[in-house]
Formats: sequence, C-alpha cells, structure tokens
Amino acid sequence: MAKSDQNRYRLVCFIVSVVLNIFLMVNLCISRKPLSWSAGAAAEAEAVASISCSGHGRAFLDGFIENGTPVCECNACYGGLDCSQLLPNCVADADRMSYDYSDNSYISQELEKNIRKLHAIVGNAVTDGRYIVFGAGSTQLLNAAVYALSMNMSSPAKVVAEKPFYPVYKEQTEFFKAKQFEFHGDASLLRNGTSNTNENVIEFVASPNNPDGNLKKAVLEEGPYVKTIHDYAYYWPHYTAIPAPADEDVMIFTMSKLTGHAGSRFGWGIVKDKNVYENMLKYKSLADSGTSKDTQLRALKLIKVVLEDGGRGIFNFAYRTMSGRWTKLKHVLSLSKRFKLQEIPLLFCNYSRTVKGASPAFAWLKCMKEEDSNCYEVLHHEANILGRKGSSFNAENRYVRLSLVKSADDFNLLMDRFKELVSKEEQIQTTQSSEL
Repeated sequence: MAKSDQNRYRLVCFIVSVVLNIFLMVNLCISRKPLSWSAGAAAEAEAVASISCSGHGRAFLDGFIENGTPVCECNACYGGLDCSQLLPNCVADADRMSYDYSDNSYISQELEKNIRKLHAIVGNAVTDGRYIVFGAGSTQLLNAAVYALSMNMSSPAKVVAEKPFYPVYKEQTEFFKAKQFEFHGDASLLRNGTSNTNENVIEFVASPNNPDGNLKKAVLEEGPYVKTIHDYAYYWPHYTAIPAPADEDVMIFTMSKLTGHAGSRFGWGIVKDKNVYENMLKYKSLADSGTSKDTQLRALKLIKVVLEDGGRGIFNFAYRTMSGRWTKLKHVLSLSKRFKLQEIPLLFCNYSRTVKGASPAFAWLKCMKEEDSNCYEVLHHEANILGRKGSSFNAENRYVRLSLVKSADDFNLLMDRFKELVSKEEQIQTTQSSEL
C-alpha cells in the first residue's frame, strides 16, 4: 500500500472511531436508531482524504477552510493551490519534527472558529476581541492561568477561593508552588481592604460552583493587584440557567462537562489580555508542546455535531435528565429531617428563553443531626453510599458531595439507597412516637 493510501486509510479509521463515541449523552435517548451520522462522518473524512495535493501536501478536516471546503496545506518548499510548485531557494529544514499547524501555531483555526460559534449560539461567554488557548482539560489551564497572571505581578501572589471550593485549586497550586504564587485559603478572609493595598491576589471563582451548583461572583474586587480566574466548566444550559454571557478577563471551559468526553482531555481558555494569553501559551509550550492534533480533531467533530441543531439536542436532553434526577432526589430527601440539600433558585435562561429550575451536577448534602458530624461516614456505613467529604472542599465534614452525572444505573442505585435510609428514619420516628 502506498504511503498516501496508508495516510488516507488511517485518517478514515480515526474519524470513524471518533464519531462512534460522539454525543454519548444524546445517544442514550436514540437507541435502536440507525447511526446515519457515523456514515456521514466517514464519507466526510473520505472526501477530504481524496483531495489531490500533488503528493506534496494534505488537506485536513481541522485545517484551512475556504468556501466551506478544506484546502491543501503544502509541505515545506512547495506552494500553489495543489502544492505542485517547488519554491526556489527554499531551506531544507532538518531541525525538528513539527508539533504545530501550517500557521506555526498549536491551535486549529477551524476548531477555534467553531468554539467561538458555539459560545455565540449558547450565549454563555463573550469571545469577540478575545484570545483562545487550548489545554489538556480545564485542569491544565487553571494552573497555566495562575502562572500567566503571576508573571505580570511585581511580588508573589496569594491564590485564594471562597469556600466551599473545588479541591484542585488548592492541590494544584501547592504542587506547582513557585516563587510567584502560593495558596492562601479562603478568599473571604481577604474580603476587607485587599483591593486597596499593594498585596497581590489571584482568586479562583467557579460558576456554577463545584460542589454546590450555585452561580457565584468574585469575593474580591478586581483591580491592579487583584486578578480573577473564572472557572466556567459547568456554565452550560444542562447544568444551570444562562442569565447572561460571561464577560471576564480569564474564562476557562472544558469539553468533559459539555459533551461528557472527559477522556479526550480538552479544554480552552478565553483571555482578554494579550500578555496573559502569551504567558499561557508559553506555559503550554514548555509543558507539552501544545495540545495534540488528534485531540483537537476529536474536539472539532464533537462541537460540529453539537452545533448541527444549535445545541438543542444535547442541551434539551441533558437538562431533562439532570433536572429529573434533581427532582427525584429532592423529593426523597424532603421526607427526611436528617438530611438537607442545597438551595438553588429559579432563574431565567437566555438560551432556552424560559425560567429554569435546578439541574446541578452535584448534590451538596448536609447532615442535620448534631451527632452526624461526619456525613461521609454516615452515608458510607449506614447506606453504602460513597461521596466526597466536605473537608475536601475546605468545608465542614457535616457536608458531603454526591455526583449526579454518573450513569443511569449508578443514579438509580443511589436513589434506592436513599429510599432505604429515609424509610429507616421514618420507622424510628414512628417507634419513638408510639413509645411516647
């Protein structure tokens, strides 16, 4: 088999493997339907692979697009529409392998264009006039942002987050501890007066918050000495209402919470300041020489599928699923005096144009009895339920976080366990009442 045919075969096989995993959540509600989109994606890959570039270049699904069609990207020293022209006086480059695209960047222009389109349709983030940087999920980008912001500060920065907060903010900052930054705990402790001093601070803000699912704003007022990293991993219509587009200096998103493809390890940052953006690129370049092209191609296909119907398929289905789970859990626990769920208010969503109820990714459960000071242990030993301790989020262990984004079987088992636990509670109350 010729080398060009081998490349063509590999590309087609790769695209087919990608599309077979696409739209996992939506596929749950269309079982038994023919997967016509997989055949279409394979045909798309085949069509691109068949574009003739004279053997001196290739066309890519995630490469340059003109009039809606991929065009040839030529090898070094070749040019022309079909890469057939040998350029005179061309340098023979024997320096290193290429990790970047034809424009010498680590970012697919086509993927960036579709990300901007997605945010415009959903209305959850402003991208006009902003720079976009890719990373291995949001986790890598969170620390890249800390690094980038601290590089612009004249003295070491205190990194903080209002409790309860996602434990990675603390764990990762401490792990990568450097002269430029250090984790200092709860942002509320710095609430008074920090923005009026010369003390440098970087605040993490997750909205919706992980673990309690509420929309949040920064505790500290942003200014010359205070900078904020906004973690919008869950700021999508299936987890929360979208009251308005986020318009912050540094915003982080991730594919894992958009489509459920956590294993792809792809996230992106939307950055206003060019200097901060370039520092994040520097971090990325030294960390892993840029996000892999395979990952970017997979992300591009995922986002294109989401965009086919303006996101209605995935967002409507996922919202019904998440809100349904929340309603069921809330109903069962409403019968209990021992456990209490967090409150999430009704909000108008600009994407759906309706007032939406709660559909959080997590239940933030509180044990109300005085003796139940360790809610994790109560659930684990009395009901065989495994959650995450409140102390992991810098909160009391009277709280425990329960994930609602598991499989249907996992959720149903969780409901069965809670029904048994609440039933035992009711039996005890009935016995105590009869004894009185």
